Amino acid sequence: MPRPGQRRPGESVPTVIPIGDPGDPRLEVFRRLRDRDVVGRGGGFIAEGEVVVRALARGALHQAECLLLAERRVNRLAPVIARLGPRVAVYSASQAVMDEIVGFPIHRGILAFGRRGRTPAAGDLLAELEGPAIVLALFGIANHDNMGGILRNAAAFGARAVLLGADCCDPFYRKAIRVSVGAALTLPIAHLAADEDIVRLLARHGFAPLALSPTGETPLRDLDAPARAAVMLGAEGPGLPAAILSRAHTIRIPMSGGLDSLNVATTSGIVLHHLASRAGQSEVAGAGPIVI
Repeated sequence: MPRPGQRRPGESVPTVIPIGDPGDPRLEVFRRLRDRDVVGRGGGFIAEGEVVVRALARGALHQAECLLLAERRVNRLAPVIARLGPRVAVYSASQAVMDEIVGFPIHRGILAFGRRGRTPAAGDLLAELEGPAIVLALFGIANHDNMGGILRNAAAFGARAVLLGADCCDPFYRKAIRVSVGAALTLPIAHLAADEDIVRLLARHGFAPLALSPTGETPLRDLDAPARAAVMLGAEGPGLPAAILSRAHTIRIPMSGGLDSLNVATTSGIVLHHLASRAGQSEVAGAGPIVI
């Protein structure tokens, strides 16, 4: 049986449609990308670059609707085009036409427009995770670079789900997807309700809540990896809410030089690597390998 996203026997490869007019209405979803990033795209998102579009093609959580490729990129992307199947429209244009469509020089020359799949409730997502597992719970992460970096680390170190507080930025923002090198499209993500009690929710599903804080009670090096661990991270500066810190196992990363904290994406990588290593996972299983 073909894997998700793999072309089935007998399915035809999509026809690549040449575009010469930058005003072609079929390309409206790619027009003025920076402006669209500001106002949002409803249930859609833009995947940019070869690595990210390949992640979208091989994933099963979200669906590509159309591609826009610079003419020089078509041959290289042929396997991706074939995997997506005939229901995905594929357009190609000269670099100059493509730049005019998106509103700035798009050097990568590879764009896809996709639709978000099902967004499960946080409790439903946790209930689907059997056995040992690492999950992330994020609060106040408003910077898209940080969001993308955290998701990249989550995929690299085998996190099986990400829970987002109501005050987090959109992980499907174009820059967040790009910085995550496609992990935003392959990781299961759920949103927490504004009044949801995350500590109680985690306990209900057997996850140990580990809250990162400069004043945490346990140095990270002394932390044994729980079989089911939930790493909770807050925004740089304010950190996690007191209501979470007072009820979770607080963890700190000792450091020198008069510093007491790291960039939150860096922190996520250090903590996730520690947990994966302590769990004996030399190669962690999760959303799949990240290839750059």
